[in-house]
Amino acid sequence: MDARRTVKTMPSSRALAAAALLAALALTACDDGPPSATVGNPAPTTALPRVDSPYPTYVALGDSYTAAPGVPQTEQETGCLRSNGNYASQVANQLKSAFVDVSCSGASTVSLVGAQHSADHVYPPQFAALSADTSLVTLGIGGNDLELFQTMVGTCGQLGLSDPDGSPCRDYMKDAGRKKDLLVERIDKIRGRITAALKGIHDRAPQARVMLVGYPQPLPGKGTCRILPLAKGDYPYVRDLVVRLNDAMRAAAKKAKADFIDVLKASRGHDICAGQDAWVNGVNTDLMRALAFHPFAEEQQAVADLIMKKLDLDH
Repeated sequence: MDARRTVKTMPSSRALAAAALLAALALTACDDGPPSATVGNPAPTTALPRVDSPYPTYVALGDSYTAAPGVPQTEQETGCLRSNGNYASQVANQLKSAFVDVSCSGASTVSLVGAQHSADHVYPPQFAALSADTSLVTLGIGGNDLELFQTMVGTCGQLGLSDPDGSPCRDYMKDAGRKKDLLVERIDKIRGRITAALKGIHDRAPQARVMLVGYPQPLPGKGTCRILPLAKGDYPYVRDLVVRLNDAMRAAAKKAKADFIDVLKASRGHDICAGQDAWVNGVNTDLMRALAFHPFAEEQQAVADLIMKKLDLDH
């Protein structure tokens, strides 16, 4: 396929949306490779301890859906793009906990136990923030593993340019004589990775309550919208993949004896196409609200509320 010829025949808004999507996804690195720069400090976001807290020490682990770049003030020195208004910060403030946030845009489960690449630095594993004294841990991870989000949205968006009325991504992922859909296979593997990660948290922080935070649904329950660069027939396909990922996370949490925060269920009606009710940003990055295709403050507030409700400390 001649990509240049294809783009010329498509509406410019779809081509621009696809290009912007790929640019945003470039910030979400996939599985990290070997270290290539000097290892530095993780530069976590921290808060001072309060002795009257029900959870005196809280550690937040995760990727950009935990870091929440742009919600609203975001540190840029480390390249992790960690917000001071993300759900983890809100939970820590309500719990009055000593708080360490090592979430980082681009993180995968590999970043929990191995070197983490960000900007021009390589940082220690996120698990380095855990200790025997940790009393609460939240983890939001999995979408960057095995290039899942990058393929599911970025590749699907590009394929959609060639066949906007069909289902080119679904067809491609099931093609080549595969017994099983390629991305469904990846989600199955991610479930194992997340299970192992949760068990690793229990090993390093045996006294901690552990919570796995799911992902919101970025696609509408039915229909399509112009701001999402997907072929019409791929909307239900990608929507189902997000459901499968969250189901895999729920299963991993159950197996590893962790709580699961069902953000997917709470996000119904708050997809990218929901206008003022959207919890996830569309194609245009707003430096004071959210990176393209990343959560708004409303989503982060909702997640914080779900965590506090699960902790039964919301009143």
